[in-house]
Amino acid sequence: MSRPREINVHKKSAILELVYEDGSSHSLTAEYLRVFSPSAEVQGHGPGESVLQFGKKDVQFLDFEPQGNYAIKIVFSDGHDSGIYSWAYLAKLGTDYKANWSGYLEALEAAGKRREPQFIALS
Repeated sequence: MSRPREINVHKKSAILELVYEDGSSHSLTAEYLRVFSPSAEVQGHGPGESVLQFGKKDVQFLDFEPQGNYAIKIVFSDGHDSGIYSWAYLAKLGTDYKANWSGYLEALEAAGKRREPQFIALS
């Protein structure tokens, strides 16, 4: 899939909406994009090296930076900014959303982790 015809950022709901020439669209949350970042920090440097992201439920978009005509870099509120999201990768994330998200939730449960951030109380 090529570059979307429309790119809409809904900051309040933390949703990136991509609309394509054929009329199809994907609505991807900041949390989903953050936990599936294409960065080496998340994906690792080879097969089987990915790092399970957790506590990202409340992450927000801070900025979007175009990367030529092929991608965008997303800056998230947790400081993560090293993922370059190609248009093809974003389309794949949209197409594979249900399988990706259910697999992510299962991985969180198996690891005993949560989507909600864990805060440490200071006394």
